[in-house]
Amino acid sequence: MNTFDLEHLQSFVTAVEAGSVTAAAPLRCLSQSALSEQLRKLEIRTGQILLTRSKSGVVPTLAGERLLTHARCLLDMAQSAWQDLQGINLSGEVSIGMTDYCRPGITIDVMARLSRLYPHLRLRTRGGTSADISAAWQRGELDLAIVMRISGGGIHIKTGREKVLFREPLRWVEAVKGTQQNISAPVSLALLSEGCTLHKVVCQTLKKHHRPYVIRHIASGVRGLQESITAGLGIGCLNLSAIHPTEMSSPTALALPDLPDAEFVLYSRDLNDATKLRTCESFSQILVQMLSQK
Repeated sequence: MNTFDLEHLQSFVTAVEAGSVTAAAPLRCLSQSALSEQLRKLEIRTGQILLTRSKSGVVPTLAGERLLTHARCLLDMAQSAWQDLQGINLSGEVSIGMTDYCRPGITIDVMARLSRLYPHLRLRTRGGTSADISAAWQRGELDLAIVMRISGGGIHIKTGREKVLFREPLRWVEAVKGTQQNISAPVSLALLSEGCTLHKVVCQTLKKHHRPYVIRHIASGVRGLQESITAGLGIGCLNLSAIHPTEMSSPTALALPDLPDAEFVLYSRDLNDATKLRTCESFSQILVQMLSQK
């Protein structure tokens, strides 16, 4: 029987959406070599070249474009089958807040997929800093909240109804072309505003290691920060899944101090409405499955 391995299909879709095998690997919680091997086996299985590879990343071939449509349908059907067996039929409204740092390369695709899977569910979403999302959740404005906190840092609220989605390292990054900074000069930084978790981490880390710095650029939103770093406006700090490997590199020549890991946590609210509670709990399970990608 001619069948597909769903894990291989998911890796293929993720590689296309991320734009490169390097960017897709952490999203799949796989090494680059392991993901490449899955793609190789998929091409052997289909007897087709599915991706055109270059230094700038990967793009699907004509055969790859055809498979991409089928792959997304098959993955959605598999998800629907699992939900049906679990008795999940979501409707109503769920409000969710999410830090912009949470897997920015796939978050839009996750939300689009959820919209296709649950046409009767209305999503009310909010983006922003983890501090803003946490505050809105505490005020009762959100049913669910995904925030970033520093492992062991205790920056954010603690609650009994929380689930760690994934952990990943923080990295210093600069434009691939470099920022031409002198190791003896203050570190020239590109950051988000002062309320951003990573802004605080960067400043605290450099102060702790007595490294002088100057903030050269303040960006608006993670996408703006990514673009600022890529443009060479300064050295920044990003979590692994937010790094564009073809456009950013590590400023190793500056010997910057090590950074801690970040963890992304899903907060769920206790609700008096039993129907709404079941919907939010089911939706939480699906988010964990899609974003954790274990």
